[in-house]
Amino acid sequence: MKRILITHGTVPLAQRLGKLLEGQVEVIFASSEPFPEVLKKLNYRKLPPLANPTFVHELLKLGLDESIDYVLPLGKEELPIVQQARVLFEEYGQQLLIPVSLADTFLVEKPEKELAVRILHAGVDIGTGETVAEESFSGAGIVSDSGEEVVLCVV
Repeated sequence: MKRILITHGTVPLAQRLGKLLEGQVEVIFASSEPFPEVLKKLNYRKLPPLANPTFVHELLKLGLDESIDYVLPLGKEELPIVQQARVLFEEYGQQLLIPVSLADTFLVEKPEKELAVRILHAGVDIGTGETVAEESFSGAGIVSDSGEEVVLCVV
């Protein structure tokens, strides 16, 4: 079974995405926010704060330690920092689930529960295998009613 690491793992959107993937992908949550130690025994892992210069390296190391296939950064502030290290993640077999171009991507922060969020890698829903977007789009997204646009979901 493939494994995904979702950052900001203690926020409601991360929990919602984790439930969406239950039984299809093994989910590991990571957060730089404080959380109870007991959660470390489950599927939660600690990350340094984003301002820490080693953040990307710690995220990559965590992915390697946990045999992660996909890394889904949910933090709006994380995107440009992690985007710069895309090649490094891919060299180690971890696929970053963020769009190829952040400049051309519309964002929605904390999407409402009623909106159907999908987790995509190169336009393909990793849970269902259905192609729903252009190959350049990866991440947690909401597909427009027309099916022509995808909006990236962040916290």
